[in-house]
Formats: sequence, C-alpha cells, structure tokens
Amino acid sequence: MQTSTYAAKGSIGLELQNRRVFPRFGEFKKQSSCVKNLRVTNNTTSSGLRIGSVVMGAEFGRPRTRIEAVFRPRSVKARASGGDIEDVDVTAPQGKSSGTVLPFVGVACLGAILFGYHLGVVNGALEYLSKDLGIAENAVLQGWVVSTLLAGATLGSFTGGALADKFGRTRTFQLDAIPLAVGAFLCATAQSVQTMIIGRLLAGIGIGISSALVPLYISEISPTEIRGALGSVNQLFICIGILAALVAGLPLAGNPLWWRTMFGVAVVPSILLALGMAFSPESPRWLFQQGKISEAEKSIKTLNGKERVAEVMNDLREGLQGSSEQEAGWFDLFSGRYWKVVSVGAALFLFQQLAGINAVVYYSTSVFRSAGIASDVAASALVGASNVFGTAIASSLMDRQGRKSLLITSFAGMAASMMLLSFSFTWSALAPYSGTLAVLGTVLYVLSFSLGAGPVPALLLPEIFASRIRAKAVALSLGMHWISNFVIGLYFLSVVNKFGISTVYLGFSAVCLLAVLYIAGNVVETKGRSLEEIERALNPAT
Repeated sequence: MQTSTYAAKGSIGLELQNRRVFPRFGEFKKQSSCVKNLRVTNNTTSSGLRIGSVVMGAEFGRPRTRIEAVFRPRSVKARASGGDIEDVDVTAPQGKSSGTVLPFVGVACLGAILFGYHLGVVNGALEYLSKDLGIAENAVLQGWVVSTLLAGATLGSFTGGALADKFGRTRTFQLDAIPLAVGAFLCATAQSVQTMIIGRLLAGIGIGISSALVPLYISEISPTEIRGALGSVNQLFICIGILAALVAGLPLAGNPLWWRTMFGVAVVPSILLALGMAFSPESPRWLFQQGKISEAEKSIKTLNGKERVAEVMNDLREGLQGSSEQEAGWFDLFSGRYWKVVSVGAALFLFQQLAGINAVVYYSTSVFRSAGIASDVAASALVGASNVFGTAIASSLMDRQGRKSLLITSFAGMAASMMLLSFSFTWSALAPYSGTLAVLGTVLYVLSFSLGAGPVPALLLPEIFASRIRAKAVALSLGMHWISNFVIGLYFLSVVNKFGISTVYLGFSAVCLLAVLYIAGNVVETKGRSLEEIERALNPAT
C-alpha cells in the first residue's frame, strides 16, 4: 500500500486522519489537536483504488464561533469511495464582516420577485384577458397563454448557465432584464392572443434565466456564516412575488381592463434590476476564474470587508490549486467525475415537483370552500401567507439546523399532510370533520413545503457543484424543475379524473417518503462551509 501526503499552508490548520471502519458501523475517534499546517493523507491500495477520494454522502460540521475569536474544532465526516469514513478536525476563523452584502442580495431578489409575480399574475387575470382578447370560449388558447410561460422558462433555465459563465453574473442579470421588461410590456399592450403568447414566452425566458441566476449569484457573494439565510431569501421573495400578483388582482372585479395594468407593472422591477446590477459587484469567484485577480479582491472588499480579502482569496486559490482545467462543457456534467452530484441536483427538483405542491395549490380553493370559506381570494391569501411564513422560519433555521435536516423534516411533514388530505376525502368516520381536516392538511402541507422542499434545493445546488460546472449544473437542475412542472401541469387533471384525487394524494405521499430516504442517503450537509471547502471535499482533483 502506497501513501502520498499533501501539505497546504495556512494561518490556522488542522490534521486529517484516515481510519478504516465497517461500511455501516463506525467508531468515534478523538479529535486531534490543531496544528499549524493542514495535512491530508490519501491512501491507495495496490490495485490502484484511491481510498481518500471523497464522494457524495459527506457530512460537514458547522463551525462554532465565539466573539472573543476563540474557535473550537469541528468534526467533518466524509464517506470515501472505498468505503472509508474520514474524521476531519476543522478550525476556520469567522470574524465579523465589515462588508455590505445585503443591498446586492436585495437587488438580485428583484429577479425572484418577478419569478413569483409572472407565475401568479395570470391566475386572476386569465378570465378577464380571455374576454378582452376574444378567447373566452377557447380553452386551448387559454392553456397556451398559461403554459407558454413554462416553456419559455425551460428554455431560459438552460441558457442562463452558459450566459452567466460567458458574460458574468451581473451582466447576465442586465441581459435578463430585456426579455422580462419586453415580455411584460407586450402582455400589457396585447391586442391579440398571438402577441400575448409572445409576451408570455419572453417573460418565461426571463424568469427561467433568473431562476438559475439568483441562487447562483447569492451563494457566490454571501459570507459562509450567513449563506444559508441569505440563500433562502430567494424562495421568500418568490412567495412575495406570488402574493403581490394576488394583491394586484383585487381591483379586477370593479375594472375588467385592470389586467393590463397587472402585467404592465412588472416592467418597473425589470428596469430596477438592470439599473441595480450596474452598481452591484461581480461574483468574486467568477472574476477569479477569469484571471481578474485585482477585480476579485475589490469585489471581496465590498462584500466581505477588507479584513476578509486575504482569507477569501486564499480559499479561492486553494479551490483551484493544482487545477488548470478549462470551464466545463455540457457533456462534462454527465461524466463519472460529476454525474453523482449533478444527479442529486436534478433529483431534488424532480422530488419537489412530484411531491404535489402544484396539486395542493390548484385544489386549495375547492378545499377551502368545503370548509365554508367561499372567497377565492381568502383561500389564496391563506395559502400564500402560509408559504411566506414557513419560508421566513426556514431562513432563520438554515444556518443552525442545516440544509439536509430541513429537507428531511419538510418531506416527512408533506407526506403526513398528504395522508391527512387523502383520508379526509375518503374515511366516512371523518366525514363530519372533512372540511376542517382538509384545510388543516393543506396549510400544514404548504408550511412543510416552505420549510425545506421549497427553499433548500435552489440554495443547496450552488453549494455542492464544483466551480467549473456550477452555472451549467444549476441551469440543468432548474431545467428539470421546469420540464417536470410542465409535464405535471399537462397530465395532472387526466390522472385525477382516472384515479380520483384521494388516490393521487396518496401517491404524492409515497413520493415524499421516497424523497426522505433518498435525501438521507445521498444529500450532503453544507452548513458553515465555504464553497471552496465543499468543492475540495466532493470533487477532489484527479
């Protein structure tokens, strides 16, 4: 057996020790004391199997910091490709930052607001625009007005990653504002259904790009210690955008032409997004990859403070140490080196959609009517408020409880809520309480979804993808989101008519339970780790 040792210098270091254990049974090992240099030992068997290469299944510990800058060691457990479990003692300083990141996160979240707004605006406006455009009796054309947005979003999500790699994150935001603004303007001024469909297609391309770009940009500019909270703000603003669309529709009953104003107001945040990004710092990670070192340092100083420049630059250098690889192409995502982590990203969004969130929202109005809540606006407001409340709670828990635990809790809660919904429709013993139980199940489901399944995937993916594939891999995963969303929307009613809503809800519950098992075995915990630390663990240099 050969042993190769690599040393990396740092102001605060640690010692990594490998130990051999049974695949399912581990023994806790006493943590080694911190040393000045970082030493990593990789073992290779005589047959050439590299024991030290880390794959999916790694669990990272959260850094514990104290105000007096006394740092306690944290434990990292990583499953190696040869079945080893490695305990890693990590000590990383996390001082208070003097940088300013919140305003730039706020600018990026204009894209998230537009994402939610364009998704929700058609729900209240469809009846009125159909009469105005002469398609009130044509369900097919109404379906095109609704679904064209999803088709455009699918296209946009795949192109967003390539644009972000080529032009940078902030420039791509500015380019994205063009289809967002033009699409909204065409929808607001449409005199024919063809113009409306073109406007919806352009708006869809815009929100598809922003759906991939917003979480990517936020993850790359946020300090490690608050990256989870800031990343989950993306989902929070999507929910706010949906609520804004609901509120915008309130005057429709008294003014049937108000639907044009509803679409037109979306031009304003599109312009603000473009203007705001003109003053926002570029992602320091993208700048570093482009060889623009001085610009990267300037960006880090703005975002993290001048006292963190050396620390973050050191992380970036270590992340690319020994690697002169070019930017990954699309086919690289399917290589043996990256497919494991890319498949996790795609699976998370697939589970998110197959878990039934769209079905619950679609049927929420009829569910609430069965409980005596006749107002559609009140029903939608209750669902939207539950989503916003749950996402706000998730934001506060993201950096304390971790991404993986929130995902498991979320899907488990969704499974239980789906069972409650299904039984409330079928069990005769529950008939007197069916309306109340259905409302309770719906609210609990939306709360559970917003705690993890909603915000975590978009936050987690930029964290677990290597820098050279990050933009394209996020775009691919978001593409899976939009494709599954489109397919479910296309066939959902047919499946309900054939099997009944109660059976469909039970199927959704089973999907949620499968998601819990998949997440427990395949998803990593990333709280408290820099993007470069995560990348070095999950994607060791080859």
